[in-house]
Amino acid sequence: MAERVIVLGGGIIGLSCAFEALRLGYDVTVIEPEAFGGQASGAAAGMLAPFTENPEQPDPFFRLCLDSLHLYPSWLADIEAVSGTRADLLQTGSLTVALHEADLLPLQTRLAWQKPFGAGAELIEGERLRRMEPQLAASALAAIYTPAESHVYAPALVAELAAACRKLGARMADHAGGIQAPDLFSAQGIRLETANRGTFDGDKLVVCAGAWAGRYAAAFGFPIPVHPIRGQICSFDVPFGEVKHMVFSSQAYWVGKRNGTLVCGASEDVAGFDRTVTERGIDRLVRWGPRLLPFLGGREPIDRWAGLRPATRDGWPLIGPIPGREDVILAAGHYRNGILLSPATAALVGRMLAGSSPAEAARPFAPDRFAVATWRGR
Repeated sequence: MAERVIVLGGGIIGLSCAFEALRLGYDVTVIEPEAFGGQASGAAAGMLAPFTENPEQPDPFFRLCLDSLHLYPSWLADIEAVSGTRADLLQTGSLTVALHEADLLPLQTRLAWQKPFGAGAELIEGERLRRMEPQLAASALAAIYTPAESHVYAPALVAELAAACRKLGARMADHAGGIQAPDLFSAQGIRLETANRGTFDGDKLVVCAGAWAGRYAAAFGFPIPVHPIRGQICSFDVPFGEVKHMVFSSQAYWVGKRNGTLVCGASEDVAGFDRTVTERGIDRLVRWGPRLLPFLGGREPIDRWAGLRPATRDGWPLIGPIPGREDVILAAGHYRNGILLSPATAALVGRMLAGSSPAEAARPFAPDRFAVATWRGR
């Protein structure tokens, strides 16, 4: 009889870990309090941009993101082969734009250290920049063009992963409501009780609860330092291809989707678990648009939404077994890189489920790293 794995959380990370566990032969149940992909995953712009989102140094987090980017094409092909649908991977490349002379030095510094990592990036100026992205403002001095970066349509990817998990035999318990674990480590192994879908037993548990992961700390007897950051996003009615690349500035980004929308994000603030969209948050994005893309002047968004991004103190995820329990694996705190980090996280979790020691690449993301740091400081 196959070992039973419960995946707690039906966002992109949870569904990715479930898909990996299914491929490894486990009996998998996915429990989601609300709708699959209804939180940070469904609100994401779907950017696969490790070079642009990590401009400082080649630290372990950058390397994990880069590894995940390299895994993406084959990982996505495997999901599509099972689900029979497509997540619309668009290999547009990205432009990180400098509007002022002071912006150029950081771009040049970034370019210097990233080149050995295969970014294929270059600094583009003048007429060549205008040809590459005709809609850019004339005030744009230069931009780093990174052809290796791409993006997916996040809602489609989440739906595709859920479909693939179902086809591989997973039990999919969405809209499960409140989840309790009064007897988490029972005689039957792992036991979770849900408000709407009954009780579930398993041999191993993978916690992928995103911004809500900290709510299970008491059951585990271990602090889970994940907190929500509200990210607000809007979209404009713009024909696909009018903005040819992902465009980044110091204040916002713009990503054109095949469904005829230009996604603009993200305005971030700390608001607890409040997912309300605010005029202040969206207005900042609307005001920034015409500075980079003048044709957006006077346009109002056709849609606006918010998601709660699971953040940690250092911005790096928590991936690994909780202390003292090899049968409970945490995979949470991916902040704004959940879509990008899905294949790499799933691969690490798969190895941990199989009983392998966490890979060297996973050590910087150990769930107890903050507790260790606190102890050393005493």
